[in-house]
This record gives sequence, structure tokens and C-alpha cells, in this order.
Amino acid sequence: MTAVDDARSRRKQALAWAMYDWGNSAFATTVMAGFFPIFFKKYWSAGADVVHSTWHLGVANSVASVVVAVLAPMLGAFADESSIKKLLLAGFAALGCVTTAALYFVGKGDWQTATWLYIGGTLGFSGSLVFYDALLVSVATPEESDRVSLLGYGLGYLGGGLLFAINVLMTLKPALFGLADASTGVRWSFVMVGAWWAVFTWPLLRSVSEPHATGLQPGAVRRAVVQVVQTLRRVRAMPVVWTFLVGYWLYIDAVDTVIRMAVDYGMALGLPSQSLIIALLITQFVGFPAAIAFTKLAAKLGTKRGILFGIGVYVCCTVLASMMTTALHFYALAVVIGLVQGGVQALSRSYYSRLIPADEAGEFFGFYNMLGKFAAVIGPVLMGLVGLLTGSPRLSILSITVLFVAGGAILMRVEEPPVRALDR
Repeated sequence: MTAVDDARSRRKQALAWAMYDWGNSAFATTVMAGFFPIFFKKYWSAGADVVHSTWHLGVANSVASVVVAVLAPMLGAFADESSIKKLLLAGFAALGCVTTAALYFVGKGDWQTATWLYIGGTLGFSGSLVFYDALLVSVATPEESDRVSLLGYGLGYLGGGLLFAINVLMTLKPALFGLADASTGVRWSFVMVGAWWAVFTWPLLRSVSEPHATGLQPGAVRRAVVQVVQTLRRVRAMPVVWTFLVGYWLYIDAVDTVIRMAVDYGMALGLPSQSLIIALLITQFVGFPAAIAFTKLAAKLGTKRGILFGIGVYVCCTVLASMMTTALHFYALAVVIGLVQGGVQALSRSYYSRLIPADEAGEFFGFYNMLGKFAAVIGPVLMGLVGLLTGSPRLSILSITVLFVAGGAILMRVEEPPVRALDR
């Protein structure tokens, strides 16, 4: 294969890889950030106090995050040992698709069943990302990693936003779709997310080449467990990798908390649910070009400085959110957050990919996802707990700034430029 053919093949695989972001982002937008918090408060938790429903939602997010945190390192090592990242990604994606679609059948007031299905969907979403992230090194060289990673996030914003826009229209104009009312539109939206996610998983499964795909080998589980322990020791012995992971653990928790709890916070302030949904759409469609544009910012400032810039914007937005009073304020913050959200996520992933051994990407990304998803335990529970203790939703959102500031401070200590662990 010539150099031109090789480059063309990598571009094709990179696009197929990024299309998984297009598909699974529907769960992050329509379900996690959008309709689930609203439906959970107004339909499945009808009549409950807003502070307590926020607590329940925070606990649901945290339980799913704990499960992923416990499983992620071993899953990553198991994937490397058996070279079946795509198969395991498909399994977790299937779990997410099925449990998300099953939300259609949950009746009014049954918040417990809704919670368990949401945990299943979140587990499928987060678990699949362990293997999706690990496949980045298969479709991009270190020099291409920023661009390809940002392409994934950019397509995620566009694809997730496109389906979300259709779902929003289904709730605003249900008669256009032959639906009885807005609630029926929301329930059918959960089914559509499951189908959308499944369809756009196929390009990755079909086109992305997984090196040394030898299939499941005897004793793989035992060796994977041993390898996890060994990798933890190796990570601790790599100051650059370890410092980055600690900082990432803190600031990405705050990012995930804003994504998952922003609508719930707006509803606790009494803002109209329709305005909150519009704000989410704004974030999605601002986020698409902004994530792509972050490539130029990273090239000019450096990847680490690009992440720190995004964290600084988040701190300002969180402080301003604690003082907002109108839907217009929420719209303005949605625009600003959309400008940096995808950039912070994508640059963090590509930055980390250059710090780790490429041939052990699944295992090292297992730790990456473990810290990121385990950190998501802190933010939602922190918001819920502060809300319960103070009775103030404004103080609950303000508490998230602690995580942004601490994570950014630790990230500043990471050596620049990053040195690949493989080259040590």
C-alpha cells in the first residue's frame, strides 16, 4: 500500500470512528441532558419536592458512574489482551440502546424503574466509550490525534443536536407526527435515540481495523486482572500521566455535572422547561463548529493551554449561573458553554493519547475513563447534597467551581510538551 493509499484508508477509518460519536451523542443530548431530567421531575417524580428529585437524579448518575469506574480498568485490559475492543463496544452499545428504548414503557410516577433503566443506559454509554476512546490510536497518528478527536466531538454535537431538534419538535408539535401529546413525543424520543445509536454504531464496527484481532484467548480474564494491577503501578511511576489523570478526574467531573444537571438546575429555579430545551439546542449547534475550531486554538496555544482556557470559561459560567434569573441568561450561558465544551473534552482525550503507550491504549484508556466516570460521582451528589443542606439551588451549582479550579491547578503542573510514555 502506498503512502497515499494509507492516508486515504486512515481518513476513511477516522470518519467511521467519528460517526460513533454522531450516534451515541443522541443519548447524551436527548436523554441525559434533555428529556430525562425534565420527564423525571414532571412525570416520573410527579408531586415530589424539587430538591428531593434533584437528589434522586444525582444518585442515579453517580451509581452508574461507580459501576463504570469499577469495570473500566479491567474492561480496557481485557480488550487489549483479547483484541476485541469492537465486540465489547458493540455489547455496551446494545445495552444502552435497549434500556434507553425501554424508557418508553415506564408509567407515570414510577421513578424507581426509570432510574434503573437510566442507569443501564448510562452504563452502556459510558462503558462503550472505554473501547471507542482506545480505538483512537488505531485510526490516527499522534500528529492527527487532536484533529480526529475533535472531529468526533464535532460530529457528536451535530448528530446529537440534529436528532434532539427533531425530538423537540415532536414535543412542541406532536400533532405533526401523529402523536397524542407532548408526553407521548418524549416517550417516542427515547425509542428513536436507541435506534439512532444502533444505526450509527455500524460504520465503526464495519470499517475500523483493530490491529492483531486474535479473538478471545484462554485465560484472558485472569491475565487482564493481573495486567490492571501492573498498569496501576506503572501509571503511578509515570509522573506526567499520573498528574494529568488526577487533574482530569476533577475538572471533567465538573464538565459532566454541568451536562447532566443543568436542566434540573434551571427547573429548580422555576425556568420554563421549553426555554431549557431551547438552550440545550443552542449548546449543541454552537458546539459543532466550536469543537472543530478548537483545533486551531490548540495549534496556536498548545493542547494544555487550550484545555486551561476552556476550564477558565467554565468557572466564569458557573459563577454567573448562580446569579441568573431569566431564560435569556440561560441562553447566553448556553452559547458560551457550547464554545468550549467539546474542545475541553476532545483535547483532553487527544492529550492523554500522546502520553500513553499506543499498544496498551485500551488498558490506559480504561483508567482514563475510570477516573472520568468515577469523578462524575462527586459532582451530581455534591449538587444534590448542597441543595438538601442549604435549600438553595444557586449554592448547589456554585459548589462545582471547586472541581474546576482544583483540576485546572493540577493540570498546570503537567510537563509541556507531553512526552509519550512509549518513548521513555
